Amino acid sequence: MPKFLDAHPLKGTNSETLEKLQKLPKDEFGVTNLNLIYSEDEDKMYCFLDAPDIESIKKHHDKLGFKCDYILEVNSTADDLD
Repeated sequence: MPKFLDAHPLKGTNSETLEKLQKLPKDEFGVTNLNLIYSEDEDKMYCFLDAPDIESIKKHHDKLGFKCDYILEVNSTADDLD
């Protein structure tokens, strides 16, 4: 499945909530959180996701109330992510 990286404001989401989101199973849009990277100081969050396509990621974030600044399809060198 394709991998994507997106960025959006953290909007006050705390680390405890992010840890819970990280562990969620694949959602109804086919999106899985592989890694959630964030900076509270910069109010910025980066999501590394496994998803069928960009539209699925948009729907995933819309449901959670986040609007992405960008979404990129990316490759990874990590063996355990395939």
